[in-house]
Amino acid sequence: MKKYSLLTIFLFSALFAQAQENNKWTLQECVNYALENNISVKQSELDVEMAELGRRDAIGNFLPNVNASATNSWNTGLTQNVTTGILQTQTTRNFSAGVTASMNLFDGLRNFKQLQRAKISQLATQYALDKMKDDITLFVADSYLQVLFNKQNLEILRMQNEVTQEQMERTRELVDAGSLPQGDLLEIEATNADERQRIIVAQNNIRISLISLAQTLLIKDYENFDIVERDYDIFGIEILDNTVDDIVEQAKEERSEIRIAEANRELALKDVEIARGAYYPSVGAFFNYNTRESGNARIVGAEIDPNDPTRQIGVVEQTGDIVVAPNMMSTIGSPLPFFDQLARNDGMTYGLQVSVPIFNGLATRIQVRRSQVNAKRAEYELEQAELDLEANVYQAYVDAEGAFEAYEAALVAANAQEQAFDYSTQRFDVGISNAFEFSQAKLRYENAQSEVLRTKYDYIFKLKVLELYFGVPVSDLKF
Repeated sequence: MKKYSLLTIFLFSALFAQAQENNKWTLQECVNYALENNISVKQSELDVEMAELGRRDAIGNFLPNVNASATNSWNTGLTQNVTTGILQTQTTRNFSAGVTASMNLFDGLRNFKQLQRAKISQLATQYALDKMKDDITLFVADSYLQVLFNKQNLEILRMQNEVTQEQMERTRELVDAGSLPQGDLLEIEATNADERQRIIVAQNNIRISLISLAQTLLIKDYENFDIVERDYDIFGIEILDNTVDDIVEQAKEERSEIRIAEANRELALKDVEIARGAYYPSVGAFFNYNTRESGNARIVGAEIDPNDPTRQIGVVEQTGDIVVAPNMMSTIGSPLPFFDQLARNDGMTYGLQVSVPIFNGLATRIQVRRSQVNAKRAEYELEQAELDLEANVYQAYVDAEGAFEAYEAALVAANAQEQAFDYSTQRFDVGISNAFEFSQAKLRYENAQSEVLRTKYDYIFKLKVLELYFGVPVSDLKF
């Protein structure tokens, strides 16, 4: 029974440990999460969506405008009866409807240029999104490697403190036996206390760096957030086999900074062309169909008034004879059906409209000049972007080379300090050196190990920066 209980405890412990490991984040998971949830990335994605809407809007400028209208109105008061011509107090109802279509046939090619501009703007926003993703990836990677450095640095401090505690116990025994002075034990105890303090500081550094990484990822659960504790190898050192000039040329072709500046220059040139289009006449076509209906009575026939068959219409000037005409009496009937009236009363208007610009207070000329100035500014910004990129690539290349040399030097120094520490330990064990010399050798060895970690992750990060400048996609970066 006891055997089964131990087995059950072991299985549950293993499952719990695996569950904890599964809750920890890898570097790739952090990068993917940041690219999906980072606010700056989301804003750039909205810019891309807005650019797509701008492109659709530019396409819509080539399509005709069609509008329909309908009005049904009532008029109450003293008005003329349109049927009899007599003023009377009445309520009349009238209905009218129409459809109007218009289309721009020529506007100095401005619609065509607007569409071209919208497509360029769409590319520019996509380049800006790519650059934002590159920046976020590097920022997350740097924060992640900082956490990993702090964790591994803590392990070094704990391992060295275990050695100190072992030496402290041995020294206490030797002091009690009278082989070593009390000062050596006090020195070892002071070293142990200092190391315990450094361990606490290292633990705080881990917590702070984890919180910083979680904030970058917009994760609120700081308490349960952690990363996978694994060692990262150095990949991509072959990038340093290329000359810095090769990397600069590759960066000018691949980097989003240059593409954004080139797109902005193209946008500025298109603005010049659009502004110049206002110098040309514009031609448009229009078509209108309208009809109406009324609820008023209508004349359905006419006959001679039997009570007054004639009416005077004039007098002959020479003879004075009275001129008469039949006195017709109108027969009033109900209005025609609704759709019959619409069919009888419809009409169409269509034609072309030409507008020739003559003078508009120099507004067009000033707008063209303003666009030319902006185009020149965009040209300078492109040149500056190329210069900045070249400087950044040179800096990144020198930083990567320097980080590699620092890493190699740190390895050599750590190896030398390890040998010096082993030698100091042997001397301390046989009583040749004192505790102070032992503690100093141990401290130098700890610092050398920490420096190896720092230079290693610094070298990894700077290699990734150089790879991005060389055009390696974010998804292909290896850690």
